[in-house]
Order: sequence, then structure tokens, then C-alpha cells
Amino acid sequence: MIHRLSFPVRAVALATLMLGALGAQAQDKPVELKFAHWLPASHPLAKLGFEPWAKSVEAASKGSIKVALFPAQQLGKAADHYDMARDGIAEMTWVNPGYQAGRFPMIAAGELPFLIAKPGPGSAALDQWYRTYAGSEMKDVKFCFAHVHIGTFHAKKPITEPGQLKGMKIRSANGTVAQTMTLLGATNVQVSAPEARDALEKGVADAITFPWNSIVTFGIDKAVKFHSDMRFYASDFVWVMNKPWYDKLAAGQKKVIDDHCNNEWAAKVGGAWGDEEDSGQGKLEKTAGHTIVKITPAQLDAWKKAVEPVYAQWTKAADASGNPGAAALEALRKELAARQAGN
Repeated sequence: MIHRLSFPVRAVALATLMLGALGAQAQDKPVELKFAHWLPASHPLAKLGFEPWAKSVEAASKGSIKVALFPAQQLGKAADHYDMARDGIAEMTWVNPGYQAGRFPMIAAGELPFLIAKPGPGSAALDQWYRTYAGSEMKDVKFCFAHVHIGTFHAKKPITEPGQLKGMKIRSANGTVAQTMTLLGATNVQVSAPEARDALEKGVADAITFPWNSIVTFGIDKAVKFHSDMRFYASDFVWVMNKPWYDKLAAGQKKVIDDHCNNEWAAKVGGAWGDEEDSGQGKLEKTAGHTIVKITPAQLDAWKKAVEPVYAQWTKAADASGNPGAAALEALRKELAARQAGN
């Protein structure tokens, strides 16, 4: 018996087949995503963040999105990576917004001293909070996600109290730490992470603010021997994408990218890398010639009191950007508290 389909049914079936074919063609069209960063290719974040993310994108897109990693400033200097994504030098970049102090005032909240204590939940909190502001503050790129690491002082002599910083030359991790150093009487040495060891060895800097394990990764353990045991600061990092490249993707490919540019990935990358960075404290403690400098509760209180004006400076900068600073900071504190990530 021959079954004849009515015209409406045939039309729907034909349209479905055509849409499926078009979707498959668009999905199958190969594209390359050049992902630039400025860390060494062997850096733990490459193994714990960049490479797993790239492999996951390739698998989810069934190979139609090929990710090519460009480490170690191959496509541009560390401070230029945001503009590299904007201008299409790379389709995606890993950015430290604090390398351009004052340009991104809202996300600088995550850099405030003694605010974030735990990198995984802290990354999730900062990312969730910043999504309110990313569309305007980073409007010329597609924001993917944000995460943090936690750091402290590593120096040629023990640092236990804020008064010791007066007159010292310190390589600051970001713009907010630089403000803090100025407040406490130190001279800022503005160099990127890959240039930090050289600055210390040549005497351009006396100390550095840095996460624990990267001291070893970048070879800075050869230049500094004293490490202050406190959760002094955080550095923010964002993964951003070239907008025109994203806009040209097929619908299925856009969904793959969107599924990899979310709060879940912020927590995953922030936790994996942050915990690995923190493990460096134990390594240095066991390394001959290195000293973990303990901070007493009274000394910690003195530090927190000394940096209070930096919070007022951030609030003023947020207000100037058109966002109510006090309310924004309170919202971030609530996100951190909900995840038990505050300092």
C-alpha cells in the first residue's frame, strides 16, 4: 500500500530536511580560533585551563572549531592582549585587566587587598558579579569569563608589617596593588610577569607581589627568598573574544562557545589553577634557603587597616564610571559570602 503525505506534511518534512542540511553545512564549516596568552607553554594554567578548554571546544563542535594556542607573548606583549582580541590579531586572548590601570575600573574590585581568599569560589563570585558590567566596560569584545589567583609578597628580606614598605621598590601585580603600594610609601616597578625576574635580579625591584607557585614557574625563586604568609591580594583575569569572529559562527558553533563562556568554566579554571598556585607555598617551605614569613593576628589587623583607603579610591573610581561604587562593592561581598570565598 502506498501512503501519500498531504501537502502540509510534505512541506514540513521538506523544510525540516533543508534546515537540517543547512545546519549541518554551517556546523561542519571549519574555523580556527587563535588563542593568545603570555604565559610559558609549560605553565600550569596552560595545562589546567587553556588546553582542557580548547579540547572541550573542539570536541563539542565535533572538530569544526580548531583551537590554536599561542603562548609566551608570541602575538603581542602581555599588556596588549585585550586590544589584540578587539582588533582580531587573535580570536581569543587571556587578559590581566590590571596591566592597564584605570581602563577597567569595575573589574578592578576583584583586586582589592584582603577581599578574596579562595580562588575557585572567588572566581565564580567575581565572574557572576562582573557579568552585570562586562557588556559596557568591555563592550568592544565578547566577554567569556573571569577568574582570579591569590598572591602575597615575595622579597629579598622579610616583610611582616605595612610600615616596612616605605622606600622599597616593589613590582605590583596590577593597578590596584600599585595604588596600595603608593599609599604605603613604596615605589612601583611596572613590569609584566615574564619580565619580573629580570627586574629583581638587576635590583630594579626589591620585592614582588605574585602567586605562590608561579614564583617557581617563572624562576623568580632564584631572586627572592622570603615569602609573606598572608592572602594579600587577588589578580583578575578575563578571557575575551573578537566580536566579528564570533558573530560569523554558525548557530551551533556559537552555542559551543557560549557553553564554554559561562560561570561554570570560571569556577573550574579558577579553582584548578588557584589551588595549584597555592600548592607552591608548601614547595617553597621545603626548599632550602627559602623562608615562609609568618604574620601574627596583630600584624594582619595592621595591614587591613592600612589598606582601607584603597577601598575608598575604588568606590570613587566606580562612581566616576557611572556605577554606584558602594552598592557594587556590597553586591560583590554578598556574592563572595554566598560562596564562602571572602577574606
